[in-house]
Amino acid sequence: MAWTRFGKKKDMPNGLWTKCESCGAMLFKKEFEQRNRVCGTCGYHFTLPARERIALTVDPGTFDERWADLRAQDLLGFNDRVPYGEKLNQTRAKTGESDAMVTGLAQIKGIPCAVGVMNFQFLGGSMGMVVGEKIALLCELAVERQVPVVLFACSGGARMHEGAVSLMQMAKTCGALARVDQAGLVSISVMTHPTTGGVTASFASVCDFLLAEPGALIGFAGPRVIATTIKKELPKGFQRAEFLLEKGQIDRIVARANLRDELARLLAYATGRDPVAAFKPQPVAAEPEPVAVAVAAEPEPKAKKRGKKKDA
Repeated sequence: MAWTRFGKKKDMPNGLWTKCESCGAMLFKKEFEQRNRVCGTCGYHFTLPARERIALTVDPGTFDERWADLRAQDLLGFNDRVPYGEKLNQTRAKTGESDAMVTGLAQIKGIPCAVGVMNFQFLGGSMGMVVGEKIALLCELAVERQVPVVLFACSGGARMHEGAVSLMQMAKTCGALARVDQAGLVSISVMTHPTTGGVTASFASVCDFLLAEPGALIGFAGPRVIATTIKKELPKGFQRAEFLLEKGQIDRIVARANLRDELARLLAYATGRDPVAAFKPQPVAAEPEPVAVAVAAEPEPKAKKRGKKKDA
């Protein structure tokens, strides 16, 4: 227990508060999570775990996960303090995920689609053999089912532990999305914070619609690396979503609270549905109207007669 000049200071229970990475404001954790990990002071969008992203985006009970059993292999015998194979096992135990991508079929406001969501908690969302394979399989399934593809990017880039095998996934995912396009289907990329490296240079940037969350860092090399290389000061907000929108690299910035509605509208356009109906909130069952019951009116009370006051 700490002491102050006013006396004893009570210890604050751990886990109740979190600090905003952007403005430094202290956020009450329960309220912060109710706002889907968005700062209530400055609107900064924190990284969202894959399962939370899926629950926030798709219709309840419609997500049908596919290829959850795919596992990466240590083909190079890579050893960075901890062997890659051991690091994979530790990360799987910690996150409960097999790799950095969760894929499956789902519906967004009643519109069927194929969904892939990256998980930054798994080795920084790095793209390796499993991520590339899942995206390729997802695109093949989308062509088979004739449904659009929605991909959420959140990654530090290619997974260095897999060397050239990881870099091959850039061409692999772009080729898979090209086949989706050839089939006349639409693909949507949502770039969240951060989207960098080989992911930015591949599937995250080649979809038909490119969306981004506010303030998301999007780029290939990091801003500090670029500034050091060219030995020049970078523009304010360089590589942030707002900067990229101004330069025409992305189509739209959508706040997390509005993303589900925006995706539904784009999917409605892509599939020939009514976009206005898709954008509206889903109807709630109306409550039955109360039944009117006739009640006999009670007689009004008679007014009391006031007598004259007698003189004292």
